[in-house]
Amino acid sequence: MTFEELLNTFEPRLAAAFREAIEGIRSAVVLRTIVERLERGDIAGAVAAIQFEPEAFATLELALRDAFNAGGVNMVQSLPSLVSRDGTRVLFQFGVRNLEAERLIREQSATLVTNITDDQREALRMAFEGGLSKGKNPTATALDVIGRVNRVTGRREGGTIGLTSRQVDFILRGRENLLSGDPELMKQYLDLKTRDKRFDRSVTKAIREGRAVDAELVGKMVGRLSDNNLRLRGEMIGLEETRTALFSARDNAIRQQIDGGKITAQEVTKHWMHSDSEHPRMQHIEMAARYKAEGIPLDQAFVAPDGTLLMYPHAPGLPAKHKIGCKCRLRYEIDYIAAGLRRYRARAA
Repeated sequence: MTFEELLNTFEPRLAAAFREAIEGIRSAVVLRTIVERLERGDIAGAVAAIQFEPEAFATLELALRDAFNAGGVNMVQSLPSLVSRDGTRVLFQFGVRNLEAERLIREQSATLVTNITDDQREALRMAFEGGLSKGKNPTATALDVIGRVNRVTGRREGGTIGLTSRQVDFILRGRENLLSGDPELMKQYLDLKTRDKRFDRSVTKAIREGRAVDAELVGKMVGRLSDNNLRLRGEMIGLEETRTALFSARDNAIRQQIDGGKITAQEVTKHWMHSDSEHPRMQHIEMAARYKAEGIPLDQAFVAPDGTLLMYPHAPGLPAKHKIGCKCRLRYEIDYIAAGLRRYRARAA
């Protein structure tokens, strides 16, 4: 399987696992419990009633582990055979139970799930407080958050469960703009990439007539906006986490060969490869121009024009400006001649 095939396999799998977790959480919600707590002004209790717990993301963590394992296996399988001068063939292998490999995937999984759950609690608090502060009754506020049941599918749609706090803030402002009756604010909805364009004519008509969009229609529009943003978040998680797992596994796979004495760090160079994207980062283009041909030693970091150090694309801990949406690649080169001579001399000695 090629690296591109790994991306095409695991990006949608992780996105689907995230959506599955959110659907499970949303389907377990008891509306009455949330309404009762909101009626008492117990925002924290309402948030707690939506059981957004780490255990809900077990399938996502499993998919992440599988991506890591596949990335490591793919790396060693892509390495040409190393044959010493005495004819001895070196077998490159990847062990997902390697201690460092276990640590890497465990930390990535824990960080991802912790970030999702912590931010979600903040997002739920914002959504509940936002609804009540606008004078909505507890039932309407709760439904805006957990979504409304589609009578055809029997599943909840819309709502803000699973969205980031930034997305929730964005959607709350979108709702306010549509209900404001202010033409300039209402026009902002028509610039949203995640809107359902089937509602555009209704918004345009309301603007032309100098009135707000009907509240019931706004509810439907915001519901579709929420669904589209949830889908987008799943896709971003699929892209970011798959690439982090694959690049971490590839780096770890090389280091496992070094630990096994099959090659040395001095025999490995890595090369930054920029791939075409819709919104390329000029810094990464410059890095590719600098590091693509010559490369750098395995243990050395690439230096971005702004001074950021990158061991490889999507390395854990990188700032968002160098990570989110990045589609750069890394190529490892091994000096097989030097490795073969070293092994031959070692045997001769």
